[in-house]
Amino acid sequence: MSQVDRRSFLGLAGAGITTGLLGCGGLGIGGSNAGSESSLPSGGEQMKFKISLAEWSLHRSLQAGKITNLDFPEITRNAFGLDAVEYVNAFFKDKADDGAYLRELKRRCDDHGVESLLIMCDSEGDLGDPDNKSRGIAIGNHHRWVDAARRLGCHSIRVNAASRGSYEEQMKLAADGLSRLTDYAANQGLNVIVENHGGLSSNGAWLAGVMEMVDHPRCGTLPDFGNFTLGGGETYDRYLGVRELMPFAKAVSAKSHDFAEDGTEIHTDYSKMLKIVMDAGYRGYIGIEFEGAGDEHAGIVATRDLLKKVRSELASV
Repeated sequence: MSQVDRRSFLGLAGAGITTGLLGCGGLGIGGSNAGSESSLPSGGEQMKFKISLAEWSLHRSLQAGKITNLDFPEITRNAFGLDAVEYVNAFFKDKADDGAYLRELKRRCDDHGVESLLIMCDSEGDLGDPDNKSRGIAIGNHHRWVDAARRLGCHSIRVNAASRGSYEEQMKLAADGLSRLTDYAANQGLNVIVENHGGLSSNGAWLAGVMEMVDHPRCGTLPDFGNFTLGGGETYDRYLGVRELMPFAKAVSAKSHDFAEDGTEIHTDYSKMLKIVMDAGYRGYIGIEFEGAGDEHAGIVATRDLLKKVRSELASV
């Protein structure tokens, strides 16, 4: 991407941010490190949690070709003052086995002081497929993303626990697929983590039961604040679901869509939700995942600022 194109992309007019974003003056960041997560003082806010950026927050810009996956680390650091990223495999689907590409991506992360946390993996088959052969293929399809995650320095890959059958049958099938994949990942020092992502996986009690059935320290959850749609018009209580999933959490997604004038997210009470997260003893990164219909950049900034505000409030308690 050319300097002119990047400036155009990062102008963030919808967020009221000036076109001088490469210098970060518009965000009040000052420079690439000032105000970033890595510059937080020890204790206080930093001890509560740090903030990362999930790539899906920029999915419309990526799908439109305005930016590429290789631009993601620089944008995360220079546009938003954050120092950790969560990739989506769809945006480098054909690069999992491309060593040169992965080295270049890692170099860009290193150049901008950005840590790679995880890869969100979709469309690789159902890990809980009732057909044993298909389930085995799905497990094998995920191996290359474990390998890619290791090369990038990630701690996890995020997967889905999709299956078919009765409540109990799906639990057993998902646990089998996850157990077999986790064995592979554990040998490389990586985690396999499951997001509540539709169907029974959005039932907190069901997914917690799957975790108990797998019973492996390298298999955990990625609770998402908003993905609690069960299907058929039914939803699961998001606060109950996150509370049930937090004992197994190795990452957390701060899903956001729409904001009120006072900066609060209208679908999720962030103060209530983040207290649940903190009360569970979680002190890792919380990833911004803006999925609203509005401007991506404005949504990311609004989510980041809300997380920082609530973090400050929690630090004073």
